[in-house]
Parts: sequence; structure tokens; C-alpha cells
Amino acid sequence: MSDKSPWKICSWNVNGLRACIGKGFVPWLDQSGCQVVGLQEVRAFEKQLPPESPQPPTWHTHYTPAVRPGYSGVGLLSRLPPDDRGAGLGVPAFDVEGRLGWVRFGRLVIANAYFPKGSGKDRDNSRVPYKLDFYRAAFDFVQRLHRDGLRVLVMGDYNTAHEEIDLARPKTNHETSGFLPVERAEFGRWLAAGWVDTFRRLHPEPGHYSWWSQRMGARARNVGWRIDYVLASPDALPFVKDAFIWPQVTGSDHCPIGVEVAAEIAT
Repeated sequence: MSDKSPWKICSWNVNGLRACIGKGFVPWLDQSGCQVVGLQEVRAFEKQLPPESPQPPTWHTHYTPAVRPGYSGVGLLSRLPPDDRGAGLGVPAFDVEGRLGWVRFGRLVIANAYFPKGSGKDRDNSRVPYKLDFYRAAFDFVQRLHRDGLRVLVMGDYNTAHEEIDLARPKTNHETSGFLPVERAEFGRWLAAGWVDTFRRLHPEPGHYSWWSQRMGARARNVGWRIDYVLASPDALPFVKDAFIWPQVTGSDHCPIGVEVAAEIAT
């Protein structure tokens, strides 16, 4: 980091970056005040993005696409060039879906992940085992970074609401992927190991969500789910000054979320 100004680090599932660009993504990005932005569900190869998409030298870009066209994919945008960057978990079953990329600034690693949904094509829970395996592989990866003395932030769409406070209709969703007991328990395992849900640590009150169904006016009525998070490793947490959700930002069925951190996190 080049100075001592705090950094805003944001995460946004854009539900298709090309579509989101058509809904005002670039003006939002330029005015957001963010130094690092992680995108999930990019759903495009970099060469398919329109000319107005973020480009160097204003933004340094690091896209991790899926092999399958128009599916999944993550991207990282940063104002400064990272010291290092990488992608994937070394597990072909996950890496073909383009679900994780990371950048490093000094001692700070920012991992950006699009955790799988547990629901299958027939709206069943057939992908839950795959989802849980991804959670475990991602956990092992970031734990290694943490043990190596790096301060780690893991941001993205986790596709899980952890507690009843994290969705508007908990009682009717206990058998729905995204709020299954086994999914919530796996998320809880991260917290039990010392990782911290930055937003909930600073904002314990209800009514905050990051995703809304596009049906029946759910967003206008704030009937949503909080499934997007920034988790901090124990040694990164002291540098987190604020955590936020920006529901007023449209362009996707998710909204941006993020943290503000002290620049010293990288030193």
C-alpha cells in the first residue's frame, strides 16, 4: 500500500458482469472509493467484456473464468498492482468452475470466492456435497496462508445464511439449500477456528441482507438473505475499521458488501 489512507475492500456478485456494466457498474466503480473489488458470477471470458469495462492503468484486473462459457467465474480489480496473485485450489473439480482468485499486497492476502450453491438443476439439494467439499478445500487453503504469517480476508458470495438473523424468513427455509443445518455448520466451523464475520461483529442488529429474489418485489420489501461476507483471519481483524452493506446499489440481485481496513494491515 502506497500511503496510510484506509482502504475500502468490496465484494459484489454481479450476476453477469456484462449485464451489470449495462446497468451502471463502471460509474459505480469509479465513484465507490474502493481500492480492491472482488466480483463473483462474472459469467464471461475477459475478451468478451465490453470496451468500457475496467482496464489498466486505472484498474489492475485478475479474472478467473470457468471453463464453461457464460458460467460462474470471479474477478479481482485493484487500484494498485498486487505483489502476487493466483487462482484456484488445485482441485480440478472446483477450478474448472472458476471459483477462487487471490491477490497479495505485502502481508495482506485477499481471497475472492464464489462458493457453490447446493441446489441442483431440479431445485433439489444434489449439489450440497460438492458445496461442502469446496468449503473444506477453501478453508484448508486460507488456513495455510494464515499459518504462513499472512493476514487474510476471504470475501465473496458464500451462498449460506449462517444464523436466523441472516435471512428474513428463516422458519420456512430450514430445508432450503443456503440454510440447511449442514451448510450452516460448515460455515460455523470457520468461525470456530477463529475466522470472524466482520459485518456481524460490528453490526449485530437484524434487517441487513445482501441478496433478494427477483420475484414478488422482495428487494423493495427487504425480504432477503445475507449470504455475502468478508471473513477475517484473527490477525487481520484488528485492522478492520468498518464493515458495510450497500443495498442502495442496484445492477444485480446482490448488492456490494465490504470492509474498510487500516493500511498497516499489509505491513
